[in-house]
This record gives sequence, C-alpha cells and structure tokens, in this order.
Amino acid sequence: MHRDRTDHCSRGTRRPAGPRAPARERRGVGRTIPRPRDSPVPRVRGATVAHRAGYAAIVGRPNVGKSTLLNALVGTKVAIVTPKPQTTRNRLLGIRTLPGAQIAFLDTPGIHEARSPLNRRMVETARQALAEADVVLLLIDAATGVTPGDRVLANTLAPLPATTIVVLNKVDRVARPELLPLMATLGELLPGREIIPASALTGENVDTVLGRVVEALPEGERLYQADEYTTATERFLVQELVREQLFRQTEEEVPYGTAVLVEEFTERPEGDVLFVRATILVDRPSQKPIVIGAGGQRLREIGRRARLEVEALCGRRVFLELFVKVEPGWAKNPRRLGELGL
Repeated sequence: MHRDRTDHCSRGTRRPAGPRAPARERRGVGRTIPRPRDSPVPRVRGATVAHRAGYAAIVGRPNVGKSTLLNALVGTKVAIVTPKPQTTRNRLLGIRTLPGAQIAFLDTPGIHEARSPLNRRMVETARQALAEADVVLLLIDAATGVTPGDRVLANTLAPLPATTIVVLNKVDRVARPELLPLMATLGELLPGREIIPASALTGENVDTVLGRVVEALPEGERLYQADEYTTATERFLVQELVREQLFRQTEEEVPYGTAVLVEEFTERPEGDVLFVRATILVDRPSQKPIVIGAGGQRLREIGRRARLEVEALCGRRVFLELFVKVEPGWAKNPRRLGELGL
C-alpha cells in the first residue's frame, strides 16, 4: 500500500544490530497464547456434577464495564479497557476452563443508537452474540442507575430462550443502601432473573457470577483446548493494544475517528524478536498532529506503552513501528471496515 512519505513514524524499540534475518510472516492463526500460570481457578458449584460447556454473551450499554468483567471472568487480559465509551468494536471471545466446565464468553460492543456504518456494524455484532448465547450477562452500571437504554435492552432480552443473569456492576462506587431500590427496579424489569451486585474492577462477587454461569450452561464437552483463553490471533490482539493506548493518550473526540491497521507482523527466529508495523488511520487532517503530538512525543508514548503490553502478551522482544495516515471516510468504507475485522 502506498504511504505518503510525510506520514509520521514512531519506533517503539530499537531494531537489533546486525543484518536482518529472513522474515516469516504470521498468517493470523498462529500459536495459541498459553494461559498465565498464576491464573486463578475458583471452585464453583456447577463444576462438580456433569461437564458443562457453552457460550455466555456479555451485553450492556457502552461503558458499563463489559470488557473489564470479561477480563475478570477469564482470569487474564483479553479485552482492552479505557475510560472512554465504545472502546470495544469487535466481538471478542474469552475462554475459561474450570474443573468440569468450559465457558466461552462473548464480549460485545455496547448496544446503542447507531447512525454511522461503523456503529451499525458494532451493534449488529452484539445482536448476533445474543442469538448464539446459552447465557446472557446483562450489565447495569450501578453508579448511573437504570437508564432508558437499559430498559430497551431488558425488553430485548425478555423473550430470548437464553438464561439471563443481571450483573449490577460498579457497586464499589455506590453506597450499599442505594443498591436495594436499584435491584427492585431491575426485578420489575426482568422478573425471575437473578440479580448479582458485583464489581468487575475490584473482583467483588465475580466468582459468584462465574458460578451462576456454569450452573446455567448445558451439559457438553469442551468447545476449545483447555489451555486456550481466546480465539483472537496475536496480530489482532497487538492491533487492539495499540488502539488501547491511542484511546488513552488522545483527547476525548479524537479516538472515535481513528483505527489501527497492522500491516506487517513478522518474527525472526534469531533473537526471538517480533517486528510489527502498524498504521493509525485518522479521518481528518486536523487529527493527525494531535495523534503525533509536539515533536512526535505523543506518538512515541503510544508506541512505548503499547510495546510493553505487546511484549507482556507475546513473551518476547518487540520492534514496533507506528505511522499516522489521513484517510477521510475510512469508517464508511466497507472494504476498509472488512480489513479491520468489522
């Protein structure tokens, strides 16, 4: 792909000295990333009878803590998390294998009123996950209370055959006496559904949520290998980690007009180094200098922080090269959205 030579480049780490060894392109279904050894395996009631396996969709409005809960339930970081709403764009699958059970959690984009092609695809992705799920975890933000958007979601879930469990998230930010009226309102919206007050951030009642999901799963054999914790490829996860830092390091309105496209993803056997070249797409020329920052400082910081996350994920040294390119209308281009997995 032709790149304007004025595009700014930031290198996250130095290229190793010496001649470049022949590269081997990773094809997107590379090796399984092993589960961290210290990942906890809690005891849950439903895991002591017949083996259970199935899919659990995590749904809710934007910014209610879906990705944070996914990471907590899986026991390791699978989804990127930022304070900004609508961070999640793709459906992401996280796998938790327990003694006697395996749950495939589907993290979904927040369901909201969608006007742009990008947002419409995000909402459709979430609705597809609902159709596939054996269990649905509906997240409600305890700090904001029950909103009209929550009520619409509750009405959508009411007729579904999947077991619905309501998770009243972020209870660490609410005084305990305030939870009772919230739970009463939710009980009226979804009668007969269990409501679990929890905090994905602190871990409060996360094991309880996990146990209830296991109990609601159908009996069946494992769906995935026991040591897998996601079906996402390393290439996709690297793309997401760069986007996470882009969201964290730029101003409020900028991230929503940006995307990250990994264009080179190769590893060299000598030295065990992963080479990544990624392009940050921006929708407007005015966004480019914001992403780059004064003297390239912001882009370097995005690259530095993302590289550390990628090295922790992949377990080897990383050479990360970032470019910024203006591409007006990328979010309305079906071909580009397809390349981004949307």
